[in-house]
Amino acid sequence: MAMKPDIEIAQAAKVQHIEEIAKKVGLSRDDLEFYGKYKAKVPLDVLKRFDKNKDGKLIFVTAITATKAGEGKTVTSIGLCQGMGQLGKKVMLSLREPSLGPTFGIKGGATGGGYSQVYPMWDIDLHFTGDIHAVGTAHNLLSALVENHVTKKNPLNIDPTRIVLRKVMDMNARELRNIVVGLGGRSEGGVPHESGFDITVASEIMAILALSKDMADLRQRLSKVVVAYTYDNKPVTADKLKGIGAMCLLLKDAIMPNLCQTLEGQPAFIHGAPFANIAHGNSSIIATKYALKMADYVITEGGFAADLGGEKFYDIVCRTAGLKPDVAVLVSSVRALKMHGGMDEDDIGTPNLEYLEKGFANLDKHIENMKKFGVPVVVALNRFPTDSDEELALCKKHCDKMAVRSAHSTVFAEGGKGGIELAKTVLECLEKEKSNFHVLYDEKLPIKKKIETIAKEIYGADGVVYTGSAPGDIAAIEKAGNDKLPICMAKTQLSITDDPKVKGAPKGWVLTVREVRLSAGAGFIVPLTGKMMTIPGLPTVPVAERINIDDKGYITGLN
Repeated sequence: MAMKPDIEIAQAAKVQHIEEIAKKVGLSRDDLEFYGKYKAKVPLDVLKRFDKNKDGKLIFVTAITATKAGEGKTVTSIGLCQGMGQLGKKVMLSLREPSLGPTFGIKGGATGGGYSQVYPMWDIDLHFTGDIHAVGTAHNLLSALVENHVTKKNPLNIDPTRIVLRKVMDMNARELRNIVVGLGGRSEGGVPHESGFDITVASEIMAILALSKDMADLRQRLSKVVVAYTYDNKPVTADKLKGIGAMCLLLKDAIMPNLCQTLEGQPAFIHGAPFANIAHGNSSIIATKYALKMADYVITEGGFAADLGGEKFYDIVCRTAGLKPDVAVLVSSVRALKMHGGMDEDDIGTPNLEYLEKGFANLDKHIENMKKFGVPVVVALNRFPTDSDEELALCKKHCDKMAVRSAHSTVFAEGGKGGIELAKTVLECLEKEKSNFHVLYDEKLPIKKKIETIAKEIYGADGVVYTGSAPGDIAAIEKAGNDKLPICMAKTQLSITDDPKVKGAPKGWVLTVREVRLSAGAGFIVPLTGKMMTIPGLPTVPVAERINIDDKGYITGLN
């Protein structure tokens, strides 16, 4: 029998009022700020009550390199949480909020799928509690203040051709990547110069929100954002534009984590939305930190594969927040592995051990990478109906050979019940293997050394070549004394290399860095590699074309 679409499963789900979910983690009705019946924000002063609680165990979910076959990382995170719930564990999720761009673009939403979803998926995938809108507004306020300053006598001596703060919107709009602003004369339009849009979830303001510990930290980080350079090449920071107080006010609700639930009633914080192929790709520090105070086990995930969201979680988030992950769950699927082995997308439903064997190279590289951080690994084999028993057995045998625990997962079709094997395997790993977490590099090393370390150790490159503005960008960052920061690589999610067409885990290639941006407020440096764009475009047939709401309020096409 065919499975119902995700949206139908969600709309038919029997869920609890958010007040009931809050009780499970020690929160009362008065502790919540309600957004309808199924969503609530938890104020920071309420969360502070939990400061003295002992931390639970931190389970980090990541994946092999993304393919069109689908790996099912979020569905596995949610299903594992539900599986833990089935075993009677006090468990909580800490997930990012999806962006509207991908929701209407290629990828669709990011709220799990089948019988392992967070609820209400249509709200979480759309405007949710307005956090992304608030971030976009705060960013564009700062941008407007910069443009206005340049037009009104420019006392800070800003060079209009060196305004580095672009505009943002939460939509895939390729036509806005490069634009000219300020047309129509000084009083009408300002000073003409080139600019462009990034997607809101790639904004430094979003990264700052996700990395801030409290309002004071948020204020300090916003102040450090470099918005432009002067005619004599000095950086101009956001605090000089005097809009930090107004930005903090716009973000006063967005800084509070959002409480939701899984389809089986486990609590979930869904907060922060930084992209993982451009920004650092993990949910907010506030959400993860307080989930650890409220539950015995916390499951969080990094965006895209272990070379992106995984490496960034360890090297940026854990470094910033002092988190120590206890186990990493690496999600893979037979279908995706066959694609990495060179099998055509149209054939991946056909059993084939040869392509599967070749595809293990990608899985192995990610296992090796995760072990470099001293964190034990469990491989989750997300099962699809087309997988043969021989293929699944070969995967299990291969994981045994690699000396990592593995488990099959059928959480999409069966919810928590399909996650019990994985949950037991993760619990066994937590019991028997000690995490010895450490970061990959010292952030005080020179910029090029840090980039090279990630390129060689994580991506398997032979070296790095710097083109375009990259050498000059690095020199400027060093000159301003902003070089002692971790690296946040902007790289395609479709390959472990910087070329989206390359599958597997190739050797004998060189990483190209064409531009290096400073995110001084977020506290990291962003090298743009390959042809990486900071705002995606829509595909030939966008997901938006099949989304609808009928006259009775019934939603279709959202996934």
